[in-house]
Amino acid sequence: MKTFLSNKTLCVIVFLVSCMLAVSAAPVFAEEDKPTGDMTASVLSKYVWRGQELSRNSAVIQPSMTIGYKGFSFNLWGNLDTDPYSPAHEGYSSTWTETDATISYSKTLGLFNLGAGYIYYGLAASNEDAADPKDSQEIFASVGLNTLLSPTLTIYREVAYYHQWYFLLGISHTLELNKMVSLKLAASASYLLSTDEITYPEYDDNALPTKDKFENFHDGTLTVSLPIKVTSFITITPMFSYVFPLSGDAKDEMKGRGISGETPSDRDSSFVYGGLAASFTF
Repeated sequence: MKTFLSNKTLCVIVFLVSCMLAVSAAPVFAEEDKPTGDMTASVLSKYVWRGQELSRNSAVIQPSMTIGYKGFSFNLWGNLDTDPYSPAHEGYSSTWTETDATISYSKTLGLFNLGAGYIYYGLAASNEDAADPKDSQEIFASVGLNTLLSPTLTIYREVAYYHQWYFLLGISHTLELNKMVSLKLAASASYLLSTDEITYPEYDDNALPTKDKFENFHDGTLTVSLPIKVTSFITITPMFSYVFPLSGDAKDEMKGRGISGETPSDRDSSFVYGGLAASFTF
């Protein structure tokens, strides 16, 4: 299993972080801005990513750590599956299935929130694919509006293995119920454009891959969460999500890539899951 980044990629990440810190630290004596940090651990009933079901009948634990300074941020995120399952193999060699690293920069210019970054997905290899885990890498850019529902469009481009473009439009709104508790409502819709029929094909009515490229609306997500501010540093957040296909092509693809049924046609194409997140921020 590949739970750590390759030496080459790690060097790139260290170099980029060093450049970011050098740039952001230049005016440190003239400004009073301080670094920020966040450590979060989530326990969820299912792992679903961009409409893909990545766990089956098992809870997942997802720790995350983020440090930020003057618009720059670095995040490490992981997934631990308490009972990992792979339909093609006996199973994974460990319950730790993924380690992701993200470097990003964001800036607010009047009405607009602009951002860009790089993501490395360190994926676990199955027992038979230990030498070729097919890790993923993406670059992304986003633009959001400081207005009602905070609409944000993010464009992701895969640059390593799963050759595709992923367009994600999200909205959200938070209602403050009292000084401690808020109600957050969020929704998103996506469009997926594959540039390679081998690594990301379209699926047929039997949820089997074809020789065509996927190009259609993909997954939608509705999320309700209830952030509870226990102290000025600690927040507990119960949450609930519903993920569903936005097109017939997406329904077939989400079934084909899912793992909930014994055969592709028996698998689910929509998912309901929930859980609890605990965050410490400073």
